Amino acid sequence: MDIRINLERLKGDIKSLSQIGRDKMGGITRPSFSKADLEARGWLKEKIKSAGLTLREDGAGNIFGRLEGKGKAIMAGSHIDTVINGGMFDGSVGVLSALECLRRIKEDGLNISKPLEVASFTDEEGNLVGDFLGSYAFLGTLKRENLEKGLTQFGAPLVEILKGTEFTVDSIMDAHRHRPDIEAFLEIHIEQGPVLETENKPIGIVDCIAGKHYRWCSFLGRASHAGTTPFELRHDAFLGLADFALKGTRYVATKHYGNMMTIGKVNVSPGAFTIIPGQADFSLDFRSTSKETLEELDKSLLALAGDIASTRGLDFSSKIINKTEPVNIPQRIIDIMKEECEKLGFPFMTLPSGAGHDAQLIASVAECGMIFIPCVDGISHSPLEMIDWEDLEKGANLLLHTLLRLEGSVLDS
Repeated sequence: MDIRINLERLKGDIKSLSQIGRDKMGGITRPSFSKADLEARGWLKEKIKSAGLTLREDGAGNIFGRLEGKGKAIMAGSHIDTVINGGMFDGSVGVLSALECLRRIKEDGLNISKPLEVASFTDEEGNLVGDFLGSYAFLGTLKRENLEKGLTQFGAPLVEILKGTEFTVDSIMDAHRHRPDIEAFLEIHIEQGPVLETENKPIGIVDCIAGKHYRWCSFLGRASHAGTTPFELRHDAFLGLADFALKGTRYVATKHYGNMMTIGKVNVSPGAFTIIPGQADFSLDFRSTSKETLEELDKSLLALAGDIASTRGLDFSSKIINKTEPVNIPQRIIDIMKEECEKLGFPFMTLPSGAGHDAQLIASVAECGMIFIPCVDGISHSPLEMIDWEDLEKGANLLLHTLLRLEGSVLDS
């Protein structure tokens, strides 16, 4: 028997969800627990119920739909929250493709042995207090202090945002108590890069997910008059940052090529035309698929910043904001996906993921696997985010058949 997803229905779901949270800049702004997000959550829960799945929602707002079976569950999903002014495919492809797979399995009346679940995790994008709030809550690894004292990127404390919802710090901290036993977790996602499109492959089978260190750093100097302070007497915090940005990038590109360093946010103060900056605060994001390389980058980049500060008469400080470990996808999952691609006649390639995903976190309690599909020009986190629907059809069908292989069903493709 050959079973395939209903592409037109999946397209309709993605387009329908994309209308929730449309912003004035032409993108989608749907941060977790915002008015748009709460509307999207209600929309998704109705879709799950109308599909005949058992709906549940935990204390962190993670949403699940279940087809019952015995033993550990096979789960698939992603997230439906977005970055500010984001696109319509990041995250939603993973949740709605998983929903479509379970819908098709139920419609065809397949007898499944293990439970199958679709999952939508809260705040994968990190708009609240660090990335992956929902996944961390699901695992029970959150720190209460971060929730109680943490400021969101909007400046408001998380506890203030929660007042407009049914969720509390207590409910988020207790979310993991209702976690089912999971055997495997699968996630389909747009690549967020140009490799698949460049190689003309509709399917990417992820073999590893990069770890990330995210720090908030500061160069501290002395503010003084821009017109009267000679260069040799300045303690310019911004020049310290500029020096570090150039030398740090050069170091990573030459000594650790293939790994990444990014300074994505900068605040300079006092921030006036006529004043030499006395403080430069900035984000520092570096990533690698090697745990050893991450540790080396952490040591070397902070040492470089310290040397620059000393040379320029500055102080340097840094604190860790978020940290994830690299994850290698189990060979068993990779092999099953390769076999199913061959049966289905889909060209594919293996590649790493430089971006973090919910699957990376869930890997601590279950085997995980990831499927990438191309996105046009590699663009993501943007209103210009776009896919070829035929690639999605292939990716979603691979997800469907991989779910059934892991569940134990045998199909003729």
